[in-house]
Amino acid sequence: MIEFLAPQHDDPALPNAHMLRAAQLTLKYMLDVGPIGLTPNKALKRTFVTWAEEAFEWPYYTAEDLYAVNKVLNEPDFPPLMLLHDLLISAKLARHRKGFLHITAAGKDLLGHPGNLWIALAHHLLFVLDHSRYTLYGVQLDDDWLLFLGVLNVEAHLGVTDDQFVKAVFDADSDNHRVHAVAYGHILRPLCWLGLLDETRYGEPYPIHKLFTKTRLWSTVIRADTDQFLIPTSRH
Repeated sequence: MIEFLAPQHDDPALPNAHMLRAAQLTLKYMLDVGPIGLTPNKALKRTFVTWAEEAFEWPYYTAEDLYAVNKVLNEPDFPPLMLLHDLLISAKLARHRKGFLHITAAGKDLLGHPGNLWIALAHHLLFVLDHSRYTLYGVQLDDDWLLFLGVLNVEAHLGVTDDQFVKAVFDADSDNHRVHAVAYGHILRPLCWLGLLDETRYGEPYPIHKLFTKTRLWSTVIRADTDQFLIPTSRH
């Protein structure tokens, strides 16, 4: 059994939840500046994308990273923002109206309650949104989230590589790139963006390996049957 708990609004681990911080910044932008303009395809306009890239300070999606492969930034060029846009709509924190993205009454209310905002984002990000459109192969995930969280609760307690996680859950080898893409895009990356896992990249000449470790926020908001198997960790 897995139980999610809403964190306290002053939980010191919350500022490390990138998706929460980005949602707060975006909702506040709509309150202070006004609705965000949309393109004919209902993507966020380039002016806001540029603002968000600077304001979000998202790991592995810095200005240097993004402009290394893009001359200008559109919403699809900044994957965290693309997912956040869908997330705000899914959770009814914002809505499209007359060519703009508007904050809703729910968005205004939850903006002042970060713990409740986080739990709403987590629910939709993990259990409602289809992440296949954000992944390389467009493959859907049909397995049980309770299994993934139960495995990670134990394996990521001291640190687990992406290879180890894929082997444990999907019984796939490290050279199975499709399974790796599914595991990362559907499971590991969303948990990192919620602030539940830390991701460390390493390897030469490029960071081709990833290590995932549970954060302090994980132990605050998740209760699992597998807690009984955890090895106590010492913090200095």
